[in-house]
Amino acid sequence: MRHACLALLLILQAARVMAFEIEESHSYPAGESQLRILSTADQSVFDPIIRAFQTEHPAISITYDVAGSTAVMSAILDEGAAYDLVISSAMDLQTKLANDGLALAYRSEATARLPDWASWRDMVFGFTQEPAVIVVNNRLFGDLPLPQNRAALIELLRDHPDIFRRRIGTYDVRVSGLGYLFATQDSRNTESYWRLTEVMGRLDTRLYCCSGEMISDVASGELALAYNVLGSYARARLRDTPGIRVVEMEDFVSVMLRSALIPAGADAVEEAGQMIDFLAAMAERPDLAALTGLPPVSLDASGTDERVLRPIRLGPGLLVFLDRMRRDTFLRSWVSSVKQQ
Repeated sequence: MRHACLALLLILQAARVMAFEIEESHSYPAGESQLRILSTADQSVFDPIIRAFQTEHPAISITYDVAGSTAVMSAILDEGAAYDLVISSAMDLQTKLANDGLALAYRSEATARLPDWASWRDMVFGFTQEPAVIVVNNRLFGDLPLPQNRAALIELLRDHPDIFRRRIGTYDVRVSGLGYLFATQDSRNTESYWRLTEVMGRLDTRLYCCSGEMISDVASGELALAYNVLGSYARARLRDTPGIRVVEMEDFVSVMLRSALIPAGADAVEEAGQMIDFLAAMAERPDLAALTGLPPVSLDASGTDERVLRPIRLGPGLLVFLDRMRRDTFLRSWVSSVKQQ
């Protein structure tokens, strides 16, 4: 009996270790139907969308759980967590879930209206276009010029180590799926990416899981600058946070598509499809874009000038940096540059 109890205890401990971390959980009771959503978007950001959806679908109750992008991936890929809809900013991880057979195909008039670059295999559906930006603290910058491209940013950081040491923030790409996506896209788009990471490493750059925490630390003065922050979150904070500024680089701006998919183990497939239809039609709801700060996918064109804005398109190209050897090589180079230990 003692051995049986010990074995059970070890199993329970292992389960706790393996369980992914839910950062927030919110219930939206309504009718008898139940829709379980796992998302990387903060509940405060997504709340207007859920409430507007329930106005059109009053019979659907919703559970909305928030986790980091890597945890969302682990929940579905490794643990088979019970959700009906997965929403993530990490387009590459969403694409991998679909490519590995862990997403259901879904077709409707709403998804058919999405541009080709905003959906993949009728499984992954982009519904926002969100740029990666720099956020700066106006007080700490003082009279310093705002960097307009990465070459200027590198020069600024090199010339003013007294201002920027321990006061730069960016994603820890080892734990942030979105951070890894932005970093790999940067490395594709410019040869200066690795020079920038080395300069940031010499200045003891602080590493974060999420855009929200970086923006908060810029606003408080803990950071002078945060690199590759989600522009949608930053601009939403501008409305009630004085003293910060958003800068879009003039050499290029990576534009992420927030996406949704129905996991293969979903129970409420019909309800999940109704939410995907609602998200796919976000361009027709400027009120929701204003409330959430989430710019919708343009239904008629990419909505971007690709001389500067570089939309990250859904498709198999996103799987390149998820190859285990390619990922390990990239992370080793990144750690060597950023940590310099």
